[in-house]
Amino acid sequence: MAVSSKKPDWKRVVVKLSGEALQGPQTHGLDEKTLDRIADDLVNAAELGVEIAVVVGGGNFFRGIQGADKGIERARADSIGMLATVMNALALEFAIEKRGWPARALSAVPMPSLCQPYSRQAALHQLGKGRIVILAGGTGNPFFTTDTGAALRGAELSCDAIMKATNVDGVYTADPKKDPTATRYERLTHDEAIAKNLAVMDTAAFALARENRIPIIVFSIAQPDAITAALAGEGKSTLVVP
Repeated sequence: MAVSSKKPDWKRVVVKLSGEALQGPQTHGLDEKTLDRIADDLVNAAELGVEIAVVVGGGNFFRGIQGADKGIERARADSIGMLATVMNALALEFAIEKRGWPARALSAVPMPSLCQPYSRQAALHQLGKGRIVILAGGTGNPFFTTDTGAALRGAELSCDAIMKATNVDGVYTADPKKDPTATRYERLTHDEAIAKNLAVMDTAAFALARENRIPIIVFSIAQPDAITAALAGEGKSTLVVP
């Protein structure tokens, strides 16, 4: 996909990137080529003048809900998952910096020997300097997904949009991998997404975005320059609006 030169409508966005997106074709961990491709995409988007915060998940290393299913108490399992998000944030920070663009990882779980602790003021300061900010640790609390973390950070940082990067090109009436008759929505409202129980984001994330009137762009991260294209309104995606 060619890099778009169209100036985006959004000045500041938060990109929700799952841990699984970073594992590429592997079953777990980090895939170097995939990590480099996503870092390229984020830098290309930043070069368009967009301020970018990235909320990263940790499912390629450990997912709290799966740990709970294996007998680890849920709060402890979610804490392990938060640590996994920090590993991904540090890897993504390095991949972006290798491309000559400044980046800064901030963690909601303080670990100052590894990265800067998250605060709203610190994140806004780094965004104002033009750095790509990678936000680790979710909300810093168990029982909340990184989707909810993305909606929370989007509201805190006055973002114009939440970009939900998934493995499908938008929101469908059903799982398109299981139901060949599923159709993609071009546009729908937060209320419709909640009422229809569309599982692309959890209900708390949709509700938080609705309350703060933040649109959500749902798109596939599988192609090169997917973030840049979604910012420019190109390619396939679903726009969820207040």
